[in-house]
Formats: sequence, structure tokens, C-alpha cells
Amino acid sequence: MTPSDTALADAWRDHWSRLIGLLIGQFARPDLAEDAVSDAFESAARHWPEDGVPTNTGAWLLTAARRRVLDRLRSEAVQRRKEPLMVVDDEMRAAAAAAVDPGAHVADEQLRLIFACCHPAIAPDDRVALTLRFVVGLTTAEIGRLLLVQESTMAARMTRAKKRLASSGIPFATPGAARLDERLDVVATVVYLAFTSGYHPGEGAVPLRVDLGDEAIRLLRVLDDLLPDRAVIRSLLALLLLQHSRRDTRLDPAGALVLLPDQDRSRWHRDEIVEGVALLELLAASGGGSTGATGSEARSAPDGRGAAGGPASPLADAPRASPTSGHQTRLATEYRLQALIAAERATAPTSADTRWSVIADLYAQLEALTGSPVVRLARAVAVSEASGPEAGLQLLEGLDDALPRHHRVPAVRAELLTRAGHRTAAADAYRAALSLVTNPTERTHLQARLAALDD
Repeated sequence: MTPSDTALADAWRDHWSRLIGLLIGQFARPDLAEDAVSDAFESAARHWPEDGVPTNTGAWLLTAARRRVLDRLRSEAVQRRKEPLMVVDDEMRAAAAAAVDPGAHVADEQLRLIFACCHPAIAPDDRVALTLRFVVGLTTAEIGRLLLVQESTMAARMTRAKKRLASSGIPFATPGAARLDERLDVVATVVYLAFTSGYHPGEGAVPLRVDLGDEAIRLLRVLDDLLPDRAVIRSLLALLLLQHSRRDTRLDPAGALVLLPDQDRSRWHRDEIVEGVALLELLAASGGGSTGATGSEARSAPDGRGAAGGPASPLADAPRASPTSGHQTRLATEYRLQALIAAERATAPTSADTRWSVIADLYAQLEALTGSPVVRLARAVAVSEASGPEAGLQLLEGLDDALPRHHRVPAVRAELLTRAGHRTAAADAYRAALSLVTNPTERTHLQARLAALDD
């Protein structure tokens, strides 16, 4: 990459959402803010290679974006033919003054923008999509893949949501302190998807975005300070810590994917695993789920530590899925079940010691709660580990219709067919997966699996 390319990529990561937030705060026009920031980055891509990278890239981009907002406002004023051009600045000041409480009670500007995007007057899926666009800077195609929606459908949905924001007079601002809880589940969903996007390979050459995982965990810590004792926050924080703890082992030095059984567990971040397990134990102790154990034994030593010096498994007293009173929500239960699954994997001293029957049971609870075909896919993998590949293959029936563009359905089928000895059918399934996969790293992995099968 050239210096200007590197600077542009760094600026996108560091300044995109901050610029969106600043422009929305000034002009109260989310639609104009996003377009203006996008135009500013396009301008930077043209000028920086020739003129050099500015000393303060954020300031350069903000100036360019503000100019574009001003141009659009002047154009709108001309089209309305109501006021002369000289009063456009007064219009802008009035629009900014009309914005609701800027959200001083939420100190983090990223979090303020997320809360503002999650207005209850906007459809839930649209809130999530807008926030992923405004705050994380994901493309429409990337958001569509995350939400399992076609790109054209997602583009139309985003356009409708922006028009609704622009025309309805919905105050695009942080809600008052007493109303933050009303948006908390959607905010948690957005943070979770932002994290997931970092580990959800897209079409680009970079398979992982660890920085998105770091930022999601940081935001949850800020949320936990702002709104303490919320089960949805702590359940999600436990889940993300446990998942993020494996970040250094997911790729080999050449950039190829390393599957969970082959990862070097000594390089997992044990402090994050310990913290994630402790959060799950805290949730159980505070009533973060109903009573009733899974019936499995805890994998712990007398000192409370797990085998091989890892944290004790929290699953000896893992509660069944059932929302409780207070701040416990259905979403909190969903995240807690996912975190319990992640804890089982993280606390197993070796891959062979993983308690797949426990994981399969937790996935069954999660599927009963959500009805998600993606959960069914993960459950099929767990069941195959616990009861054999044929049992897993049975759970894959019907998933091709439920997830028609999801390459992991045929990829999982190919792996299970290979284990069951059906080599010809497995090869066909790998080819089907290759016809759907978009990320180069995952494509290389599938090609290697197919080549190994042929050999």
C-alpha cells in the first residue's frame, strides 16, 4: 500500500463515525452527514496521492465534509425558492438549535451516536443497519451479509430509513438518562454485530478486524459503568471477552484460517477468559437466569481453577434459558447462552476435552429461544461432535432453503460427509460452498479441504 492508501485506511477507521457524529450534532441531518463524509473520503482518495497526506487528516476530512453539507443546504434552499441564499447559514443554525439534548450524560461520543441511531420510531432492523453504517462504516453489502439479507434489499431498506429520518422530524439525538434503557437491547445488538463484523470475513483481503472487537468491548465497559447491573450488557461482555480471547490464534503466519481444534491454546488471552467466566458466575449469583442445573459436572480443581490452570467451568450450575425479572431480557438470555457455550470451549484444556454434549444441549436451548437457522447450523456441528456425523447431517436438513446464500451450510455438510465416509457427496458440497464464498481467505481454506479430499 502507498502512504496515502495507508493514511486513508487509518482515517476511515479512526474518524468515520466521529465525523458523522459531529455533522449530525451540528446540522441534525443524518442523511446529509453520511453523504458528506463519504464524499470527503472520495475527495481524499483523489487529492492525497498527488498533494500529500495532510498533517491532520481528521480536520481535513471534517472541513471537506462540512463544505458538502453547506452545498446541499444551499441547493435545497434554491429548490424551495423560499429564502435567498444569504439566509442559508441562519437555516443551518436553526436546524442545529432544534436538535434535542446533545447527550452530555453519555460521555462517550461513539455511544451517543449509537443511542441516537437506535430511535424507537425507526424499525428495529433499520436501526441496526443505520448504526452499523453510521458508526462502524460498514458497506451496504457487508451489513446485508451480517443480517442475512440481499444487498439490493438492504440498500432499499437503508434508503427508506434515511428518508424517514429526513422527512419525519424524528429528533436524532441521545435520549434522556431516564430513557436509555428503552434502547438498550438495540444498542447491545449493534455492538454485538459490530464485534461480529470484525470476525465475519467479507470480500476484502483482510480476514479479521481485531480493532472492531477491541472497540466493541470498550463500548460495553462504558455501558456497564453508565447502566450498571444490566444482564444484557454483562452477558454480552462475557461472550465477547471469551470470543475475543482467541484472536491471536485464528490465523497462521501466512494468513490462513486456523480451526478451533488446531489453535494454540497457550496463546489465548487467559485474563479475558477468567473475566468472562467471572461475569457468568456473577450473573448466575444475581439471578441472571432461572434455577436448574444442566446436570453436568464442573471442570474445576479444588482451588476453583480449571484443568491446566484455566478458569473453572461455570456450567456446573448453568441455568436453563428463562428470562427473569428486573433487567433480564430475552436478548440477555440469548447472549448468556452463547457465552456459556464459549466458556465451555475456552475452559477445555484440550480440544479432546471439550464437553460437546453440554454444548449441544446449550445450542438446543438457544435454538428453542431464537428459532434461528444459524443456531441450528452451529448445533449440527456440536451434535456431530457429541453423537457422530450422521446425527449432525440430520440437523442440516432444510437449512439450504433457510440460508440460501450462506456458504457455511454446504461447507459444514462437506465436513460431516467427509467424516461419515461419503467422499463424492462431500466433494460436491465443497464445490457448492466455493460457489457461494466471497472472502479469499475462506476460499483458500475450502479449496485446500477439497484438494485434501481428492488426494
